[in-house]
Amino acid sequence: MAHKITPFLWFDGQAEEAAKFYVSVFKDGKLGKPMYDPRSKKVLVMSFEIRGQQFDALNGGPDFKFNESVSFTIHCKDQKEVDYYWEKLLSGGGKESMCGWLKDKYGLSWQVVPDMLLELMRGPKAAKVMEAFTKMRKFDIATLKKAAA
Repeated sequence: MAHKITPFLWFDGQAEEAAKFYVSVFKDGKLGKPMYDPRSKKVLVMSFEIRGQQFDALNGGPDFKFNESVSFTIHCKDQKEVDYYWEKLLSGGGKESMCGWLKDKYGLSWQVVPDMLLELMRGPKAAKVMEAFTKMRKFDIATLKKAAA
């Protein structure tokens, strides 16, 4: 299914490398066909798909960098899945942040979130759950459930 909005990610020469990395992290990832710069014959745009969402990665140069004002959320069914994406996206030089956020080695921000967090945040102990997760880097489901109990 084609999405009507495609995120277009700006890289400084690593578009193809980044696309291959993301496709390796997400088990359903698919690499698209590259678009080449007709002058240099180097990859200009590399398309890829993860979890049914198409992305385009541009080798745009050094002018723009990613920042935390835009991130992608990965909804995870259990702690095993949270742990998997957390470790994979940090590999090769990523950096942890707070409340489930991290930056991968390319500087792109991700939030790795257990599905049950939203349910807990709608419950009667939402303040306790929030207090617990604001102290976390990677979400710990057992601690979140304990806070909600």
